[in-house]
Amino acid sequence: MVYVSVHAGESLDSAMKRFNQKVQHSGLLRDLKDHAHYEKPSERRRRQSRRRVSSRG
Repeated sequence: MVYVSVHAGESLDSAMKRFNQKVQHSGLLRDLKDHAHYEKPSERRRRQSRRRVSSRG
């Protein structure tokens, strides 16, 4: 769970910016996208293999 408390005198825009940075850093959106639909284990292995190959070069 990601929490951001708004400090006194802080604008809502800067609080939203801090919130978005924390969400990106936590990987929450990536996790939600990964679990949005069922993925067969063979498809998951294939996707991870492609990711490893593309990150090497």
